[in-house]
Amino acid sequence: MLMVTKIFQFEMAHAIYGYPGACKNIHGHSYELHVTVSADYKKRSYIPDTGFIIDFKELKKIVNTHIIQALDHKLILSKYYLSENSSIYQQDNLVSWDSEPTAENLLLYIHSVICDNLPKGISLVKLKLYETKDSYAEWLVKRHIR
Repeated sequence: MLMVTKIFQFEMAHAIYGYPGACKNIHGHSYELHVTVSADYKKRSYIPDTGFIIDFKELKKIVNTHIIQALDHKLILSKYYLSENSSIYQQDNLVSWDSEPTAENLLLYIHSVICDNLPKGISLVKLKLYETKDSYAEWLVKRHIR
């Protein structure tokens, strides 16, 4: 399988409601997101036309428009957190989610949004989201084993 990956960075704050450690408090991360896509070329020896699976500029535009603009410099909190801390509603950059904004839930959100916006014939195969330089969550396309 032939794949291409584009890497993105964004800053975001969150807190995890009910967490027993320091992550229960509002804090921020410098996230790094790796987006890997593929297309099926049926064993051809080359990619016709432009020679791209997808132009990196097109993938960058999709992710920047639909993901980075939605998350960068935002404070994401669950409705559960907000129900216990109602004064936070005054923040201009606040985004409320139904779920806790963990790296795993961020990836599920990113997966859904990117898949809804990829061109026909392009498949998302892998996402990797670094929350810190040595901790990340990863989503991989599920392959059927025969």
